[in-house]
Amino acid sequence: MISLDEAVTARLESHGERFEVLIDPDAALAIKRGEFDGDLEDVIAAEDVFENASRGDRPAENDLEEVFGTTDPLEIIPEVVTRGEIQITAEQRREMQEQKRKQLINRIARNAVNPQMDDAPHPPERIERALEEAGFQVDPMERVETQVDEALDALRPVIPIRFAEVTVAVQVPADKAGSAQAKIREFADLDSEEWQADGSWIGVLTFPAGMQNEFYDLVNEVTSGEAETRIVKDEDDLNVR
Repeated sequence: MISLDEAVTARLESHGERFEVLIDPDAALAIKRGEFDGDLEDVIAAEDVFENASRGDRPAENDLEEVFGTTDPLEIIPEVVTRGEIQITAEQRREMQEQKRKQLINRIARNAVNPQMDDAPHPPERIERALEEAGFQVDPMERVETQVDEALDALRPVIPIRFAEVTVAVQVPADKAGSAQAKIREFADLDSEEWQADGSWIGVLTFPAGMQNEFYDLVNEVTSGEAETRIVKDEDDLNVR
């Protein structure tokens, strides 16, 4: 369960009665869209249905039976969310908006590059400033995924930006290969890999171009800076030596 401070109220008025439940705002939106696939008990603040949640008043069981055909809260809660309205306070809206803003900036930073700077990643701070300059407002009631394209349209007049992937070949020396390659392969799916006669390991990975700095930091950390990397543009670039 979540805390009361994290929950919003979903309210349904039916048959002259009011029914309220306390639930995580993102889960409520997912349920409303038919996209929720988690455990309901993990995203509610109370396994209960209220007539007035702020006072703790509960509806009569016969009213629950009449409207929902059951008195089981875990069956009723999704119905209230789906058929009712999600009530949020101004403070909850601000908190949700800030959370979604950070998620949006992070998503763009991990996928976007500057085409005027040899596809170098944009730091999150630059994206944040550009969004502010563009006057882009994050919608706290919409998924981050659905706001990315609109945010990019707002950013393009302010900074050169595009989404891209990068393919990188990395060669790890033999004395580091055992443990290092295991950690590197966790970063992204391998396109290919090859063990060399000298015991060194070459792996080729493709991932969002905005994650290049994160990848190079990982490689340097697990190989003590002894690995070699190269951006792969064609088959000839697979030779990283």
